[in-house]
Amino acid sequence: MNAMNPDPIEALDPDLRAPARALMGRRVSFRDIPAARAAMEGQMPPTGTAAVALKQVETEERVVPGPEGAPDVTLRIMRPVGRERPLPLLYWLHGGGYVLGSVADEEPACALFAVEAGCAVGLVEYRLAPEHPFPAGLEDCYAGLRWMASAADGLGIDRDRIAVGGPSAGGGLAAALALLARDRAEVSIALQLLIWPMIDDHNVAPPDDTHPDAVGWTREANIHCWRAYLGREPGGDGISHYAAPSRATDLKELPPAYVAVGDRDLLADEGITYARELIRAGVHTELHVYPGACHAFDWIAPDAEVSKRYAADLYGALRRGLR
Repeated sequence: MNAMNPDPIEALDPDLRAPARALMGRRVSFRDIPAARAAMEGQMPPTGTAAVALKQVETEERVVPGPEGAPDVTLRIMRPVGRERPLPLLYWLHGGGYVLGSVADEEPACALFAVEAGCAVGLVEYRLAPEHPFPAGLEDCYAGLRWMASAADGLGIDRDRIAVGGPSAGGGLAAALALLARDRAEVSIALQLLIWPMIDDHNVAPPDDTHPDAVGWTREANIHCWRAYLGREPGGDGISHYAAPSRATDLKELPPAYVAVGDRDLLADEGITYARELIRAGVHTELHVYPGACHAFDWIAPDAEVSKRYAADLYGALRRGLR
């Protein structure tokens, strides 16, 4: 690497550099989405702490009505053992660029949410692009959320204390879900957790000195996944703000937001900008920017100090938001 093209890994927190180099060595291409899915399968084993938390939750699966004219939706519901009900609910949406991932990937993290925040967690198996472009995945997420809110009494859930959240594309879906729930006025959301959210389809320009490519999530991956999700070229006119929430012009009366990004993430600018626009709209917003942190740094190096700090901040925000 020369001065004009510095090694992006050297800009990371020292605890993240070795894990990031290992990740770069097995980077997948999103030009072939089925191959990317196969390559990523099984790459998210639970850490020691999460493995312990998995033994402290009970899990059930429900198949519930999907959007009108669409297949049913599968939900996985996790509850901490021994907690008094009704429990607040975290409705968590997995990441994966809108094209890959499953609830199984997020189960270890969600077991920790359940134990650390004393809440139930609902995970939804939404349809993926490009086979099912927008709005299929979002409508699946909404259908699952609406069902959980309507069935709250039987599920032992407090319908007045529901948070939505997710990482990356899951954060984009959570932001879109908050907009959709506000506009349809069928479900009340108390908090949105937007974790390095993928919300701006304009963020597909080639890298330059000001905006270099990033570790963990590249512009090449970003453009292929946006193209798959939208079913068209990203960045043009006429794209719904429910698909790319950064396009929303009215953010008033949205639920309080918690936004977390790493400053070395390709998605950092869009997350920070969205947080600023939420604040301007009068939405209570907490923004955390982690120095030297890349995309999904907590998954890349869960035992790094920056990852532990992020986890403590996130659990604290969830507990406060669901009080």
